[in-house]
Amino acid sequence: MSKKPNLILTDDEDTFRNIMTKELSRMGYNVVSCASGAEALKNIEERDFDIVILDINMPVMNGIELLKKVKALDSTTEVIVLTGQGTIENAVQAIKLGAYDYVTKPCRLTELQILLQKALEKRQLNKENVHLKRLVKDAQKTPLLIGNGAAITAVHKMVEKIAASDAIVLLQGESGTGKELVAQSIHQHSPRANRPCVVVNCATLQETLLESELFGHVKGAFTGATELRVGLFEIADGGTIFLDEIGELSVNTQAKLLRVVQSGEIRRVGDNRIITVDTRIIAATNKNLAAEVKNGRFREDLYFRLNVITVSLPPLRERREDIPLLIDHFLRNFCRKREKKHVLPEALTAMTRYSWPGNVRELENTVERLVVLAEGEDISVDDLPENIRGISPFRNAAGCPEGTLSDVEKKHILRVLHEKQCNKTLAAEALGISLKTLYNKLKVYHIDL
Repeated sequence: MSKKPNLILTDDEDTFRNIMTKELSRMGYNVVSCASGAEALKNIEERDFDIVILDINMPVMNGIELLKKVKALDSTTEVIVLTGQGTIENAVQAIKLGAYDYVTKPCRLTELQILLQKALEKRQLNKENVHLKRLVKDAQKTPLLIGNGAAITAVHKMVEKIAASDAIVLLQGESGTGKELVAQSIHQHSPRANRPCVVVNCATLQETLLESELFGHVKGAFTGATELRVGLFEIADGGTIFLDEIGELSVNTQAKLLRVVQSGEIRRVGDNRIITVDTRIIAATNKNLAAEVKNGRFREDLYFRLNVITVSLPPLRERREDIPLLIDHFLRNFCRKREKKHVLPEALTAMTRYSWPGNVRELENTVERLVVLAEGEDISVDDLPENIRGISPFRNAAGCPEGTLSDVEKKHILRVLHEKQCNKTLAAEALGISLKTLYNKLKVYHIDL
């Protein structure tokens, strides 16, 4: 862990406690020293601790009682029990109640140091595994940025430069240009590569659930909160969190995110304790955040915090030289369990001329459909969707542009909607964009179905 672990030491013997505080600080821990169980509990209720060291024999609130309360607050907090030779049975009881281990007083510092390191490792593993399966997407998969054209090569070079730093990155680009792929690439080329990279789509989560997802919640925080839930920022501690579609966040959630960006501190929903996290933030949007700030839909202070390093991803129409490489890559992926297929030159020419408003995602979806539906090994022009087949849908019969990019996009959306019989879900899938993005474009272009 790159940050100093937080540790609380609880013992009613002043001399022992003072000596141990100095030694633990020397080992590299942020140490809070407490003379009683009540004092320790007050600190634990206000702040997150990685490890609690407590003495079994303390007046008023003994170690067993304090252990139960600590575990009730956060089951991932590791507890090491201090005990004398005469209270080994109590130490064994403490382990049954969830303590990590025990040491006898007076303890050997080397033994304690090894124990603390193992307890820290167990705590981190527990935090990651609580919801790891639903949170981490393709953590072991090496992302590939396909292409060797000038536009994508510039992105490659930018990734190499910024990966080694901890600076916040803002990825800008149209839907389907591969922003998540770039975020994964930055993470996997960084010193944080062996830690989680957690992906969050801010547009798909309800506002009422988003805060709980990002920061976690405690048991009883709201109806349905039946257990403590670790937030995404905690699970990404030491790693990276990718906030996709950050422009969709409500102003209220933006304010809470600003606090994390500024201080690295979070609070679980329903909890007053401060938790410090060391999480690199990569954000992405297909919106013009500067314009959103001007219109009052995005906080200016958060925008300037996020806009440290900006990477603009080119749309596919600006990197046509990469289209054959991408088609070949997707064909290999989708033909693994089927017969080998390839695109005939005429079809490849048509696909290269096409402007792909849904970008790489639309191209991937199209190749998958071609693999499934095309008969035989050869994919011809006749196998292509109507909007891609023949003369490029973005040029008229004379070969001249049909109009502005907005005109072209509007006409293409209308073509696909007609092809899908106005089924917006199928149309969005064919376009390679989200349903929410399609609704936004229908509104912008005043398309009334």
